[in-house]
Amino acid sequence: MTPSAHPSLRVLGVRHHGPGSARAVRHALEAHQPEVVLIEGPPEADALVGLVGEEGMVPPVALLAYAPEAPGTASLWPFASFSPEWQALTWAVDAGVPVRFCDLPAGAMLAAREEVVEDEPDLFAPDDDEIVEEAEAVRRDPLAVLARVAGYDDPERWWDDVMELRTEGDPFDAIAEVMTELRSGSDGRARSAQELRVEQRREAWMRKVLRAELRKGHRVAVVCGAWHVPALTGTLPTVTADNAVLKGLPKRKVALTWVPWAHSRLAAASGYGAGVDSPGWYHHLFTAPDHPVSRWLTNVAQVLRSHDLPVSSAHVVEAVRLAEALAALRDRPLAGLTEMQDATLAVLCDGSRTALDLVTREAVVGERLGTVPESAPGVPLDADLRATARRLRLKFEIEPRELILDLRRTIDLGRSLLLHRLTVLGVGWGRPEEVRGEGTFKEGWSLSWQPEFVVAVIEASLWGTTVVAAASAKLLERTGSLAEVTGGVEAALRADLPDALPPLLAALDVRAAADTDVAHLLDAFPALVRARRYGDVRGTDTERLRDVTDALLIRICAGLPTVAGNLAPDAAKALVDRIDAVQAVLPLLGDPDAQRRWLTTLATLAGRADVIGLLGGRLVRILTDAGEWDADEAARRLGRALSRGSASPVTEQAAWLEGFLAGGALLLIHDDRVVRLVDAWVRDLAEEDFLVVLPLVRRTFGTFHAPERRNIANRIARLTPATTQPRQEAPGPAEAIPDRAAAALATVDWLLGTRGSEERPR
Repeated sequence: MTPSAHPSLRVLGVRHHGPGSARAVRHALEAHQPEVVLIEGPPEADALVGLVGEEGMVPPVALLAYAPEAPGTASLWPFASFSPEWQALTWAVDAGVPVRFCDLPAGAMLAAREEVVEDEPDLFAPDDDEIVEEAEAVRRDPLAVLARVAGYDDPERWWDDVMELRTEGDPFDAIAEVMTELRSGSDGRARSAQELRVEQRREAWMRKVLRAELRKGHRVAVVCGAWHVPALTGTLPTVTADNAVLKGLPKRKVALTWVPWAHSRLAAASGYGAGVDSPGWYHHLFTAPDHPVSRWLTNVAQVLRSHDLPVSSAHVVEAVRLAEALAALRDRPLAGLTEMQDATLAVLCDGSRTALDLVTREAVVGERLGTVPESAPGVPLDADLRATARRLRLKFEIEPRELILDLRRTIDLGRSLLLHRLTVLGVGWGRPEEVRGEGTFKEGWSLSWQPEFVVAVIEASLWGTTVVAAASAKLLERTGSLAEVTGGVEAALRADLPDALPPLLAALDVRAAADTDVAHLLDAFPALVRARRYGDVRGTDTERLRDVTDALLIRICAGLPTVAGNLAPDAAKALVDRIDAVQAVLPLLGDPDAQRRWLTTLATLAGRADVIGLLGGRLVRILTDAGEWDADEAARRLGRALSRGSASPVTEQAAWLEGFLAGGALLLIHDDRVVRLVDAWVRDLAEEDFLVVLPLVRRTFGTFHAPERRNIANRIARLTPATTQPRQEAPGPAEAIPDRAAAALATVDWLLGTRGSEERPR
């Protein structure tokens, strides 16, 4: 007997995440009372079903399958509380009914990514372009096709009306019928041979699992994507045909576990293929079936109030009335998200799109992070990470949280080390933030735990079973270039990885002695200086680093003059960035001799004629800010660079000015001579030259903050007539320009109707 003819079989075709589908699945299971439930998903996860009912399992969660020998090769099956598959799982666990996952094994699906299948020659027939296009549209988004047939221009709105906003009824027979009709016109010609092969194998495997359960005489319910329903009903391929499709199925060893997931990662905007536009809204529809409109808008009001936006109860009442009225006008069974957003914008947000964006981010999409039981399988590295986080009182929260650490406190030092070690492992739980005026013992972080980090943790488990061991092992792979080694040394000191430091220092000695490229030396120097600083703060012996750093600076000062002349603009910009980086870290050395050696080298370069304008201007500014040259010398060199007698083209002069002002606006704000020189240079430019340099000058001044630009403008406005042209007085009252004023007043009179029936003024 074929599955379609079996009286004890019910195939429930669903959308993977939808409250109406989830509610209907639960009702259908209650009515059918199956003895076994088959769910679309990897069969290797059958052993994990028991965890669904354990304390601590709170959706959204996901099944994670990964290859132990290559953890970066992974697949995820997310579930929310409003996912039909999750409701089938919880119903079966609560009822004590066995659950089987019936999709293709995860090992085969991961291996299939590496399988190469040549396209069949006649896969895209030249004379079937229209048929192929229609088949592709059906396969890509069958809901859009159905919505178009039903007269809707929005597939989400159509699906909400027929399924998600409904609280009663059994839609699954109708879904099966319409999907059968859709698939009858889609024979796979619009897909690649690879995609077609995978789908054929998946459905053949589903039928294999289904036949096995039916042979046992079980009453079966299948929960799968609506697209697959026709493959499990009607006239089906024979067992022999399915076995032929499954022959040679690729295999790969995999491990599976449950991991926390988040609503934002269920959103279609996140790139998730089966995502929905509004997971927060769907969660609300599923958890609050009674009075969903008023409850939703009350929640929206709470979101707005949390951002200090005034919303009263009267606002909520009026928004509810508007949403329900819009639903009635649009012939919808219940106010949907479109009506909710329209009412929110008009009433609660007072027309502000910015306020509506807050609602969309925090309510419509929502940010809910699930949890899994401690007993869920995991790699040792993940267990060590979570134990360390508990000891340091760090919570895995998806909402960003600012954290200021005082490295003199034991717990804060431990937090810093953990975050730095995770950064080495590529787990970006914490992002460093600048802390101003807090001293060297303060660190700023922005914490946000993203669900996909669980994959990064599993991938990092290849390096070790603890965070410390894994980070140390990974750092020792960074021994290629000099910059990589110095970066590794800095990271080892920041993260306090003593096992990694000796091999890195040995590699540093070799690379530093052998590398003669000045650019490489400049790139390596800042990291070494910061490493010394972190070593001093954390009590690490950095004497060996001091020797390397001192030797590196001597070689930089010796080699820099040979590479600074006659540079192309791009090369000059790169060298300026490197010089700025070295200048920024030199004060951390606390070594006056090193500072003097460096500034003397820069002064020598600044006086050379073959130094390009951008570099020359930057060198003058660095030397001025460092106190090597006084303001008079800076003004003299600026005047010479911008003088009419200069042989440099105006673009080179503008580049010199850009380099000079890159250090900030303070000189323009506090030194009248600099302001006058720049003002005079701009005023003396010919019109064609002004048009050429204007973008360069605007780019330079665009780096200043708005208050700085206003301050500079005020200083220029106060320049004496001796240095600038007299300013024109502002126009007086309207009587001073009677013709123009009369025309404007005539137009105002006409707009206000005070001109009677006279003709509109020209």
